[in-house]
Amino acid sequence: MIVVMQPEATETEIEGVTEALTRHGLQPSVSRGAECTVIGAIGDVDAVGDLSVFSILSGVDKLVRISAPYKLVSSREGHRRSTIRVGPALIGGTNFAFIAGPCAVETPEQAAEACAAAAKAGATVLRGDVYKHRTSPYAFQGLGAAGLEILAEQKARFGLPVVAEVLHPSEVDAMVDVVDIFRIGARNMQNFDLLRACSLTGKAVMLKRGLSATIEEWLLAAEYAASSGNLNIILCERGIRTFEPATRNTLDLSAVSVVQQKSHLPVIVDPSHGTGSRSLVAPMTLAAVAGGCDGIMIDVHPHPELARCDGPQALLPDELQTLAERMWQLAAWMGREVPASVASAGHDLG
Repeated sequence: MIVVMQPEATETEIEGVTEALTRHGLQPSVSRGAECTVIGAIGDVDAVGDLSVFSILSGVDKLVRISAPYKLVSSREGHRRSTIRVGPALIGGTNFAFIAGPCAVETPEQAAEACAAAAKAGATVLRGDVYKHRTSPYAFQGLGAAGLEILAEQKARFGLPVVAEVLHPSEVDAMVDVVDIFRIGARNMQNFDLLRACSLTGKAVMLKRGLSATIEEWLLAAEYAASSGNLNIILCERGIRTFEPATRNTLDLSAVSVVQQKSHLPVIVDPSHGTGSRSLVAPMTLAAVAGGCDGIMIDVHPHPELARCDGPQALLPDELQTLAERMWQLAAWMGREVPASVASAGHDLG
């Protein structure tokens, strides 16, 4: 069972509910989101008897019985899907998120050109990794602290929030003052210590689907972050490993609809890593938007042929601009709210 608190519920009222749950032999788990706070009640709920004892407590909106193993991130009947606020950006609900930037921060000049292209195309969040998980130990692993300084400069330059991958709990403290969304990569989806460490910062957490993860495993991983007190979680479909070698991964767009039925969390799609091919990014982006995703994340690089990481999938600035115009048109047609910056830039939104 979860207890959904009213949006204006005070800390005193939240504490009152947790104390009541404890008195009845249940273990409370408080998770705070941008719109409301929910309290998970872990234990034998049936042994309590009359659950109305909780519904009449001050500050309580409703009680919801959850049968899924992921209690806090599960969809809730009669409750709208979550909207995550990250600085000026809104992700989820009727909002559409466009995340773009370099896959990896390589030089100040490269980052500046890539972020400028992203901002011009209407990006609501910038991406740029400073630590990289690579299959080969000899591949570029990111600039680390030096890259974080470059990322901070671009964040200040454009006034946009940034998302970056974190590989280890020890990196969280160094990144927390710059990064607005901690991204947990596919290889770390079930790194539960890392999920908890990111969640405890109170910053938004983006959780990529693991290489061979089922949807239930993905949602249970998100539950680890939620049970650590943070409901500001964004799920990212980035393709799964199958028998097909024609693409880097098999981008599972059906997962978007499945997860949106099973969970209240926003779901975005990464067609860059999902396909590994520049020529496939545009069609998969438009397919994902038409399929109802809550946002798109795309790699851009001013000189992909010189990229130290994932050059074959990065769009050129002009390619990003062309795709973004089509993407925003389709998003608007799908009933998504378009950022004022995009509308004011003169894009034809049909």
